Amino acid sequence: QVQLVESGGGLVQAGGSLRLSCVASGLTFSSYFMGWFRQAPGKEREFVASISWSGGITYYADFVKGRFTISRDNAKNTVYLQMNSLKPEDTAVYYCAARRSPRPKDDYDYWGQGTQVTVSS
Repeated sequence: QVQLVESGGGLVQAGGSLRLSCVASGLTFSSYFMGWFRQAPGKEREFVASISWSGGITYYADFVKGRFTISRDNAKNTVYLQMNSLKPEDTAVYYCAARRSPRPKDDYDYWGQGTQVTVSS
């Protein structure tokens, strides 16, 4: 049974930082692209960042470039999202996801339950 468990969310003031973690189990972690998505109240889920199997390739949504960094530790089956210079508009539930396919447009296979990030002004 595949599980993705996010942690690290919370309440932070604008300009602050948080680091999200997602621990995967039940899959060969190093064989999966990993991604972070977010969904704000009343909005559709949107892509935030993704990282390739070895971590050598990363993609970011334009609205987080220069502020967020995705990384992974295959020895720990964990993917991270370091979020700096947070803004109130970053408030959302953040989800990690795993994708077996290397093609960016393909669907993700597994999803976590999400962790709430709230940025106060």
